[in-house]
Amino acid sequence: MFHTEKRHHFVQQPVQTICISFVLVIVVGGFLLTMPFCSKDGTFLPILDAFFTATSATCVTGLVVYDTYQKFNPIGQAIILMLIQIGGLGLLTITSFFNVVLGRKLGLRGAHLASESTSSMELPDTPRLLKTIMKVSLLCEATGALLLMFAFIPRYGAEGIWISVFLAVSAFCNAGFDILGREAPYVSLCNYNNDPYVLIIISSLIILGGLGFVVWKDVAQYKKNRRLMLHTKIVLFGTAALIVTGMIGFLLLEWGNPKTLGGLEVPQRFIAAYFQSVTTRTAGFNSIDNAVMGSVSKLLTVLLMFIGACPGSTGGGIKVTTFTVLLLTVASVVRGREDTVIAKRRIDRQTVYKALAIFFLAGVVVLITTFIIYFTMPDKVDSIDALFEATSAFGTVGLSVGISPKASAASKIAMILTMFLGRVGPVSLPLALAFKQQNRHEVIPEGKILVG
Repeated sequence: MFHTEKRHHFVQQPVQTICISFVLVIVVGGFLLTMPFCSKDGTFLPILDAFFTATSATCVTGLVVYDTYQKFNPIGQAIILMLIQIGGLGLLTITSFFNVVLGRKLGLRGAHLASESTSSMELPDTPRLLKTIMKVSLLCEATGALLLMFAFIPRYGAEGIWISVFLAVSAFCNAGFDILGREAPYVSLCNYNNDPYVLIIISSLIILGGLGFVVWKDVAQYKKNRRLMLHTKIVLFGTAALIVTGMIGFLLLEWGNPKTLGGLEVPQRFIAAYFQSVTTRTAGFNSIDNAVMGSVSKLLTVLLMFIGACPGSTGGGIKVTTFTVLLLTVASVVRGREDTVIAKRRIDRQTVYKALAIFFLAGVVVLITTFIIYFTMPDKVDSIDALFEATSAFGTVGLSVGISPKASAASKIAMILTMFLGRVGPVSLPLALAFKQQNRHEVIPEGKILVG
């Protein structure tokens, strides 16, 4: 009894600490963004808008109530970028890394915190994974920024350096914030469909950031081990399959829409559809106007946003692995198997139960947020648009059909909570708030229920 409760408290504590760390970053970031020295007009930012922006940046979402360039001066933009970096990698990941670099031992509690924050599968391997995370992250962001400079310095001179750095960090962290509002408010990358160089670099950063820290390490060790973990195989195959499926779907659905792909040259349609498929999975940049897409295209986008990126990554959603486990669980049931089997490996039932819980809780969160948006907006909105914005918030995607900038106070609060839940995980927050757990050694009589 004592051992079980102590163990639960020990496992639960890292989840609570991670949730608290995100709250603290949001509070500090929100307070700073309210200050006049962050705004171009030198006025105080409304506190709800400031906290919406801070939550969106820390939870690497990208939904905005103001165009980032139009509203915030370089100081405000730098604070937003700092929140994106901290939120993308995780405050505990960053602090644990510096402890390792300084030669300090993490200790058992610190190792558990770092392991939970990075989704490490092996506790003793956490310090090495922390180093891999920071090295790969900084290398990808620096390389991406350098490559983007070749596109933006000719356009904007020295200012192109800051634009390149901002976009590279935002893309790798799957945040979706941009400072291209100098071209037009809320334009994102809609002016770059004729520039595949920019779209390919940013989409590559999005994919790398969305694969997950554990996958990087496993791929890096492939030459040594000559094999990949089942987790890595699912992530790589699932990511590729979703990108290709999404691209084909957008091409078929939007090819003749003159307001989206139909208004582009044929080669541009393919690159725009590819970019839309990549960014929809949790990045938030857009090269076409989401508001004028067809209803079926919006539903496809909702599905891709809901699935999201991969565990231990900078992205959100229920995750590719969760979706895969659920999909193959259904396949196993249809075939009459008692266990979920993936690539000739049996998946333990605890993983299946957790996947079901994540899917159900995520669906509930999205539906509640959809209803709040639909019924509290000052102007009537389409139900699909409300669902689109709610799913974008939960998936920490940041794609918008124009609802966020004109959202009611109730809608903003709902989306703030949804973005936070999407970042920490729909199961993690209830676990962090829980105080008791049923004794696992208690014998409970079996009950029979007919289903289906």
